[in-house]
Parts: sequence; structure tokens; C-alpha cells
Amino acid sequence: LALYQQMLAAKAPDIDVFQIDIVWPGLLAEHLVDLAPHTPAATVASHFQPIITANLVDGRLVALPWFTDAGVLYYRRDLLEKYGATVPTTWQALTETAQRIQAAERAAGQDRLWGFVWQGRAYEGLTCNALEWIDSFGGGPIVELDGSITVNNPRAAAALTLAASWVGTISPPGVLNYQEEEARGVFQSGNAVFMRNWPYAWALVNSADSPVAGAVGVASLPAGSGPDGKPTGVLGGQQLAVSKYSKNVDIAIDLVLYLTGDVEQKRRAIAGAFNPTLVDLYDDAEVMAANPFLDDLRGVFVHAVARPSRVTRGRYNRVSSDFWNAVHGTLAGRETATAALKRLERRLARTRGDSW
Repeated sequence: LALYQQMLAAKAPDIDVFQIDIVWPGLLAEHLVDLAPHTPAATVASHFQPIITANLVDGRLVALPWFTDAGVLYYRRDLLEKYGATVPTTWQALTETAQRIQAAERAAGQDRLWGFVWQGRAYEGLTCNALEWIDSFGGGPIVELDGSITVNNPRAAAALTLAASWVGTISPPGVLNYQEEEARGVFQSGNAVFMRNWPYAWALVNSADSPVAGAVGVASLPAGSGPDGKPTGVLGGQQLAVSKYSKNVDIAIDLVLYLTGDVEQKRRAIAGAFNPTLVDLYDDAEVMAANPFLDDLRGVFVHAVARPSRVTRGRYNRVSSDFWNAVHGTLAGRETATAALKRLERRLARTRGDSW
């Protein structure tokens, strides 16, 4: 990102097409070509709409989706079958199922087994996890698209309070230092019932040398409690954008339209397991044969929540850092969720000033 910002600020013509993360459109929009006039409406409509929305800045379509990602729930199918449990559809059900299986397995001698592993280190991954918890309880996306700061609310506090209760009970104390690979290591070694991670982990946990190969399922993350509860996965993935300073804008646009189109997305899905952003490819028999787990992810991408980078723009990194530090303090037991969110609201208001 720093390299991109440096090149674009200098209006360097060296790069025609940039691959950008889902949280970068708001940071880089002023330097990128509006692709909307060059993209048929039917093409725009063919992508998962939360991803398109994440690439719209002030009404300008500054990038097109190339492949997508979202947080998902991995589970030990064999352990759920052993104890007659179903895949949990709420966080409370996950908590109870994890507790029950963990206790029973430990009583049988599996004393290293934990119920649930996730990404709890104070970094961007915790922003993703915590936003999933909060949004699934109906607590919103931290900052709304109109710029209002809404994270300090009872539903968000309830979500964080529940998550804090996992640490040391169904999740190891060390989860507060876990990133994606630490969580995968515990789960793949057979020492966890559930794991929150990204779709990339599917191929790894089912590799030939994996102790849990063939015993793993994947599903949407659970919903929060209450009438506003819903399953939520944070949106990830990569987009393609055209630099305003390119000497080959027309050709660059043509390339982006091709690379993000159905032929190339299908090829990449089959050859490299890149999750398509085009809805119809989830009905393609060849794509599904190569990636059978994709059928379980369709709903995840439809309902994915975006991090508030589009509205906070150049201040997103500060917003995310303040958010993950507030959440980490709650998870570590340094303050209550209510106190942490109240303090976070004040910090975000200072960061916003009069406007984002």
C-alpha cells in the first residue's frame, strides 16, 4: 500500500493496472479511473453486490472485483457426528457445543483439545473477527456509510462480552496472540472443534498430510443473539483498478474487464482455487467440481460485511487500529466491553473531526 501511494502521489505512469485489497478503494480512489462508464450494467450486476459496493467511492466504480474472500467457520465433522451435534447457527450454540465436546474429549484423554480457535492478536485480523461478531448481533459496521460512528451500542457490547468469555474456556489463553496460521495450526493438528478462518485454509486442512483431512466441514459463521442476529462474514479479496496516470488507459480498462470476466475467473477458480466474484460461476459444474466447498460459501459472500474503509478513506488504518486495540483490551479482561466501546467512540470522533 505504501508503495502504491508513493507511485500514485507522484503520478508515475509506470503501472497501468493495480491489484488492490478490498479495504483500499477509499484510500486510493482519487488516483483511479472510474470504470463505470466502461462497464456494462449487466456486468456490474453479475458480481456479488457487497463487493461492488465496497469499490464504489462517491459514486465512482474505482475497481472491479477479481476474486473474493470472507470469514467462514470450519468444524470437525467427525466430532459433531460423534456427539450428535449439529453445525451451530448462532454464537451461543457454538459456545455450548464447543464446551460440551471439549469437556467430553478431555475426559476421554484428549487434554489438548479446545473448542474454538480464531484470530485474537491486536492486528487487522482481529478487526475482521470482531466486526463479524458485532455485525452478526446487529451492532453495525463500526462507522456507517453516512460517516456516523455507531459502534458504541448494546448489541456490539453483547457481542464482545460473549467473545471475551471464550478466552480461557473454549479458546486457549494464547488465542490473544493468534493470527490465521496459528489458528490453523491448532485446528489442523486435531486440537480444536471449531475454527474461524478464511477459505484459503480449506485446501490445507484437507491436504494429504493433514491429520484432519476428510473430517472437516465449512459453513457460514454463526448469527448473533436477538431479533437483529444474522450470519456475517467480513469481506476480503482483491480488485483490479486502472491508474489515472497510465499512458494506456483504454487498453488497461480492456484488460481489467477481461481479467475480471467470466472466462478468466472460471479458469482461475479451477486452476488456483480463487473464489469467483461472479454469482453465476457458483452454478458452474466444472467450478464446483474443482472446489466443492464453494457451494457452502455462496451465502457467505452474499451477506458479507465490508470494513468501513470506503467512508473513512485515508484514516481507515487509524480507525482499524483503534478498534482492534479496544477489542483486544476487552478480550484480555482489561476493561468491560461497554467501557471499551465508549472510549473507542470518543477516539473515533477525534479522528473524524468535522468529516472523514
